[in-house]
Parts: sequence; C-alpha cells; structure tokens
Amino acid sequence: MKVLSHILISSLAVLLAAHLLPGATVDSFGTAVAVAVVLGVVTALLVPVLLLLTFTANLPALMVLTFAITGGLVLFTARVVPGFHIANFWWALAFALMLSLINAFFHGVGAARRPAP
Repeated sequence: MKVLSHILISSLAVLLAAHLLPGATVDSFGTAVAVAVVLGVVTALLVPVLLLLTFTANLPALMVLTFAITGGLVLFTARVVPGFHIANFWWALAFALMLSLINAFFHGVGAARRPAP
C-alpha cells in the first residue's frame, strides 16, 4: 500500500511539474504513472552506482555531478516512456528540481497528517 501511495504522489508531482514547466509535457495520467515508476526504478538502481563511481570527486563537484546525473536520468526516462517529452538537458534539470520539491511537499504533508506510532 505504501508503494502505491508513493507512485500516486509521484505521478501527481510529474503532472504538476510538467504543467508548470513549458519544456516538459506529459500526455496523460497513465504516462505520468509510467514516468513515476521508470524514474523511481532508474533512480533507485543507477544513482547509488553512479555516486559510488564519482566518490573521489570533492563535495561541491559531487553535488553538481549528482544534479547532472539526475537530469540525465530524466532525459533517459523521456526517451523510454512514450508520451513524456523533455525539450533539452536544461529542462530536464528544471523538471528534476521541480519534481523533487513537489514530492517533498506532498510527502511532507502526508507525514504531517499521519498520527505518531
């Protein structure tokens, strides 16, 4: 159930980010779900490996590189998921940042409404 709620929240975040950014388009809610799933899986599998490979970089360079990797993963997702289009790398970076902010907000609101165990 928790995974389904994360997918739903991420799908809504994808739709909202695409609506706010003129360089990103999502054709339907089904496409947004596909983007959320593919981006979640790709991020979970590739980011730790890519960060491990770039571990020797200093901290500021690592942060910039992490941001660039995330933008690249958004571009990859746009190539894999039909109906999801990103104009260029800079829009991919903006989409990744917007998606992170929206997801943080939605997940924060959900966590604030849950009773403490």
